[in-house]
Amino acid sequence: MADLSSIHLDERLLLKLEKNKDDLNKVVRPSLTYWQDAWIKLRKNKVATIGLILILVYVAFAIFAPVFSKYDYITQNASARNLRPSAEHWFGTDQAGRDLWVRTWEGARVSLFIGVAVVLINTAVGCVIGGIAGYFGGKVDTVIMRIIDVLYGIPVIILAILMMVVMKPGIYTIIIALVIIGWIGSARMVRGQILSMKNSEFIMASKTLGASSSRIIIRHLIPNISGILITTMTMSIPNAIFWEAFMSFIGIGVQAPRCSWGSLAQMANQVYEIYPYQLVIPAVFICTTVLAFNLLGDGLRDALDPKTRGRY
Repeated sequence: MADLSSIHLDERLLLKLEKNKDDLNKVVRPSLTYWQDAWIKLRKNKVATIGLILILVYVAFAIFAPVFSKYDYITQNASARNLRPSAEHWFGTDQAGRDLWVRTWEGARVSLFIGVAVVLINTAVGCVIGGIAGYFGGKVDTVIMRIIDVLYGIPVIILAILMMVVMKPGIYTIIIALVIIGWIGSARMVRGQILSMKNSEFIMASKTLGASSSRIIIRHLIPNISGILITTMTMSIPNAIFWEAFMSFIGIGVQAPRCSWGSLAQMANQVYEIYPYQLVIPAVFICTTVLAFNLLGDGLRDALDPKTRGRY
């Protein structure tokens, strides 16, 4: 066995360790909140950033382009029918002589409004119903899930047609039709997440301190799944926009004189062989918007994943 008393340490090593003692106690990475960390990761995702920028550009044009244009989306001009894109009419004109630049961005207002409104309402309703089912369980969960199973079997398009028969076709009718059964996906997702969290230590501590069930659901459980909710909402907006465009395209959606991207495509479908630009323009905006939201949703899913926190 080696004699430890004969080992001599280099004094330079000791001095180096003493000098770097304070550096070892320093925090290498600044302390960040969950949302700050997620924002940094999202910005580093170039594809998701492109999607976010594209969405913001479309929203900005939808808000301001109709305001600053000398044309409106309603006034018809028989002498300017089916004009091709030019310096006067950037996207050309339609069969009634209306400027397609203004109508495109007015349609963006309607399509984006319907998509966001439907998703917000669906998420709110789904959080409440899914939270109740997952937290209380037992008979409450069984009854709610059987109701969801019945509603899940109703086709959206059949429901939309029935709504158009009962109510006047329009924006709010589309929203109601998409909301009646649209909350099912959010409810199932919230229920599954709460089932996996309701027996956690912080939930048991809240119960011990006398917190009510509603407070636990609203103040503790729902905020802890907010990242998943935001991702799901972002991924659901393209689906709502697509359904609005589809219903307007088949003639049971937005009615004249209002317009949406779907109704613009529906009108252009009558003359697309002669004036293809009238169909290409709304189709491009529908496709790029759906793509942008999907790219942003993928980026949010990675950025809001707590397992990757601090990884850049």
